[in-house]
Amino acid sequence: MSTTTVTDAGVGAVLSTPAPPAARRAATPRKVRRLPVQKAWPIQIILAAQLGLLVGGVALWEAAAEYGWIDAFFWSRPTAIWATLLTFFESGNAFVDISYTFRSTLMGFFLGTVGGATLGLSFWWSRNYAAIMQPYIICFESLPKLALAPLVILVFGMDLASKVAIATALTLVVSTLTAYAGVRAIDPDGERLFYSLGASRWQVFRKLVVPACIPWIISILRVNIGLALTGSIVGEFIASQHGLGRTIMYAGQTYEIALVWVAVLVLATLSIVMYVGVSWLERVLRKGVTH
Repeated sequence: MSTTTVTDAGVGAVLSTPAPPAARRAATPRKVRRLPVQKAWPIQIILAAQLGLLVGGVALWEAAAEYGWIDAFFWSRPTAIWATLLTFFESGNAFVDISYTFRSTLMGFFLGTVGGATLGLSFWWSRNYAAIMQPYIICFESLPKLALAPLVILVFGMDLASKVAIATALTLVVSTLTAYAGVRAIDPDGERLFYSLGASRWQVFRKLVVPACIPWIISILRVNIGLALTGSIVGEFIASQHGLGRTIMYAGQTYEIALVWVAVLVLATLSIVMYVGVSWLERVLRKGVTH
């Protein structure tokens, strides 16, 4: 029987053999990559940056009009807009126009959102009812509703009702389709669980369907602000005795560009006020859902 003798030199040669590249890579610890975390700036810095952008933009606008970089007749200038703003509020008609536009926007926003959400939630009760109504709703959504504004003015008159009707029409269908999307997203297993525990159909609707669709309805509130405001302004463009839309139309026809900018700034302020109100309403609704 033959034996193999391994000398110390042979053992040293074996031990000194370099490891393969794959083994070396596996033995080398990899650097752990972490998700970059951006530190939030203090609110004072954020506000200062926002104010700086505003002041810089206004100053650049004034300088461009002063040195002829832009045509001041068509673009106006901040100093002229400020003077017109003071005159607009001192004339006494400003608050009447603002109140008129705000009321029509708010009423159209409320009627369109609540009515559309109610209609969308009602589709849960019957699939056949939803299948019958859905083509009509989609058809109404595809219609250029602003093109029907003159007809709405003729039917409802030149008063506030016609502006509310246009604002409601713009927000109704969007709210309906959004609420219906929430209804279709409800988990059927959740409904089976409620029924297995002895819940009635009304209890399932009130305890499961409505809370599940609240986030979907909340998501459309901010969009409806712009849609309701657009409907009110378009109605005032066509025929109205009051409102910021009427002011913009009159200023455009008489080439009072500074007055146009004044009305636009007031509209922007109005939309910010409504945005803050909707944000508060969202917090209230979310707390109601969580509790």
